[in-house]
Amino acid sequence: MSGSVFFLHMAGAVALLLWATRMVRTGVERAYGNVLRQRLRQTLGNPVLAALTGLALSIALQSSTAVTLLIGSFAGLGIVTGLSGILAVRGAEVGSALVVKILSFDLTLLVPLCILTGTVIFLATERRQWRQFGRILVGVGLLILSLEMMGEASEPLRQSTIVPLIVGYLSDDPITAFLLAAVTTYLFHSSIAAVLLLTTFAARGIVSPELGIVMVLGVNLGSSFIAPMLTRSSPPSYRIVPLGNLLMRGLGSVVLLVAFIVFDPSLERLGSDPADRIIHAHIAFNVLILIVGIPLSGLILKATQALVSLQSGSEAEGASEESEAQVTETSALDVTALDTPHQALANVTRETVRMCETVEFMLCRILELYEKADKKSIAALAAVDDTVDRRHAAIKLYLARITRHEMTEDDARRCQELLGVCVKLEQVGDIIVRNMLAHVQKKMERGVEFTSEGWRELADFHASVLANARLAFNLLVTQDTETARELVMEKDRLRDVEKETSQRHFERLRQGTEQSVETSSIHLDTIRDLKQINSLLATFAYPVLEERGLLSGSRLKAT
Repeated sequence: MSGSVFFLHMAGAVALLLWATRMVRTGVERAYGNVLRQRLRQTLGNPVLAALTGLALSIALQSSTAVTLLIGSFAGLGIVTGLSGILAVRGAEVGSALVVKILSFDLTLLVPLCILTGTVIFLATERRQWRQFGRILVGVGLLILSLEMMGEASEPLRQSTIVPLIVGYLSDDPITAFLLAAVTTYLFHSSIAAVLLLTTFAARGIVSPELGIVMVLGVNLGSSFIAPMLTRSSPPSYRIVPLGNLLMRGLGSVVLLVAFIVFDPSLERLGSDPADRIIHAHIAFNVLILIVGIPLSGLILKATQALVSLQSGSEAEGASEESEAQVTETSALDVTALDTPHQALANVTRETVRMCETVEFMLCRILELYEKADKKSIAALAAVDDTVDRRHAAIKLYLARITRHEMTEDDARRCQELLGVCVKLEQVGDIIVRNMLAHVQKKMERGVEFTSEGWRELADFHASVLANARLAFNLLVTQDTETARELVMEKDRLRDVEKETSQRHFERLRQGTEQSVETSSIHLDTIRDLKQINSLLATFAYPVLEERGLLSGSRLKAT
């Protein structure tokens, strides 16, 4: 096999591995993300539970980086402490290492079973949670298939005359091997993919266990850089947990590399199989960093906070020259395009998408305020609605100026659609600020809390509305018929969910649950507001369905 053919096959296998991992992660996030977040918030107060929760979450999401970013955002919002966040991420790294061990077993039979079952489930139902479960199964099947492809692609390397020279050079130069593994892992954005690739080479005798362990340490260094780089432009409080993980895991990998080179320890305790030795070394490294990190976590947190403060000070100094300049919001509403209605409508679409992003932020943030709020955070969210109002007013005026020019029938219809979308988005913003923020204020002033069951119902209902909002925002750009149908079907499903939620709430009231009585009006009003938001966003689907003749004129039965 030529070198180019080998790299093509190997690149395809690695690409499938990364894609399958992403499928599993997004499926878990969409189907169970809200439940996982609630469990995470409840357990992060205890250091041991924080580490165990991070471990479980990493196995579920197939990514320690995703867990790091999630916990970092919680720490940034003040929901969890930086200390608990760092320990939870340490547990997540152990979980990521255990995923590699699980995938090292012979799971060949699961490939057809997972792909077949997942595809049947995905195509047989329109319920989001079941469809995402099918997506997860397909992702698992493809993930295992990608490992088989990597093994087959690497088989010809046994007969290669060049590979022994490269491996020999890396064996004699562990620093280069360490840095090469770190860079490769950062490019993959996945330590799981990098370690699995190493174990595949080790299983076929291409890479020795000693070289593999050196490169595993490099994998851990490269992986620890991913989250800090992804959050480098975030507020300082969001960077503490990712940077703390870099200090702990990155420095740990360097220290253990030096120790491995100097002491040259025996590898017998790691197993007899070369691939097992690499996997067990990866697990042992992360368990060791977790154990050492528990007593050192306070010191690491202080060092991280000092580094973040220093970095923030440098950024502020660099921006001081522009502090007197008035920063204005950019706009896609180019007045020079008004003479060309088609281009002008494209500008309106771009600006409306920005309006969607602002509304999505408001919808995400409002539930966090239900759990923890203060006057400053309430005022900050209320100020965001001013941005929505400004963009709404600007888009209306711009559309009015477009209509002064001759337009095709399609352009005129699109103009009306965009105007309707902007009106709905402005209404959603008003509901969040005028209604839901008022509920937050009332809950904060009264000092009341929802029952665990009531909060779970609210959180699940909010998650469904948020998912539908993202469907609606995507539909604005894609005009996809299937997305439009799913959005309308979700509206009908949520109507039934709202009835069931209200019935369960009234049942708790009949049982005399004190917390339910105290939060009754807030609970019911919030569900009503979320349902109204969902109904407004579902109207995004009507023009698409009507244009294709898929929308009935009335829901009334003929008499």
